[in-house]
Amino acid sequence: MDRFDHMRVFAKIAEIGSFAGAAARLDISPSMASQHVKVLEERLGARLLNRTTRKVSLTEIGRDYYERCMQILFDIDEADRIASAQLAPRGRLRIYCDTNIARFIAPVVVRFLEDFKEAAIDLRTGDRMPDLVEEGFDLAIRAIVPPDSSLIVRRLAEWRPAVCCTPSYLENHPAPARLADLAAHNCLRHAHYPFGDEWHFTDRDGKPAAVRVSGNLVTSSADVFRTVILSGGGVALAARFIVEEELRSGTLVSLLPEYRPVGFSINAIYPHRRHLAATVRTFIDMSVKRFVEHQRWMDPFFSHIVQ
Repeated sequence: MDRFDHMRVFAKIAEIGSFAGAAARLDISPSMASQHVKVLEERLGARLLNRTTRKVSLTEIGRDYYERCMQILFDIDEADRIASAQLAPRGRLRIYCDTNIARFIAPVVVRFLEDFKEAAIDLRTGDRMPDLVEEGFDLAIRAIVPPDSSLIVRRLAEWRPAVCCTPSYLENHPAPARLADLAAHNCLRHAHYPFGDEWHFTDRDGKPAAVRVSGNLVTSSADVFRTVILSGGGVALAARFIVEEELRSGTLVSLLPEYRPVGFSINAIYPHRRHLAATVRTFIDMSVKRFVEHQRWMDPFFSHIVQ
């Protein structure tokens, strides 16, 4: 039997003045109620209750113990209430999000703030990986997994880049037929691509393939990257969430369809904590549902989100 259970039974008996009455309130037998008090008195080495055939009353020690028990039990109940309240998101949630995927998170922010009136969001965007603990962020949402192994990473969606360029670029340059042909093209590169100037693929047989490229632009800015691609500046290995609309409309054309670029994932990243705050957990869950809607065009080869 738990010590706090003993205290609760004792307090109820002292309050009602009857073993039978307290047992009925607590939905236990009178003998079980008596056993709780017996164990408690034996543990303390003191009599807490005076028992007569008509009623039960507190001893002097029992009165002091009852007052302390009531305070302890109140504090426990209050702690439980506070913890239960945390099951609903409340308070401020600080998020750092990659600039080029913030538009996908915006609807989640809207829904979150509508559903949870006691919550607030402080969302910052950029192209770097912040120190979450040092800078006080609860959560980061990024398109590339950080090297810090102490962080918890939950995948929100898979994505795969596309090799593409404008039709105008192909008017002055022969379309590449093999990966090796890319070495002769001006290849525009994103600074956060994890393999640097070596683009990685799998061929039609599922075997890994790679080609080293060069070009006149390397940038961490998605806006600059997209603008130069659309100007006909060269061939790019671009995330579909940056250029999907242009690929659909024909403003950009896909190249080398027999080769699949290596895929990546958009991730929710947070510090290692034993108990994840309700605000963080709920926002991540809502983000997962949101990205399901975009999964097909972010990577047509994935039909579901890997979690």
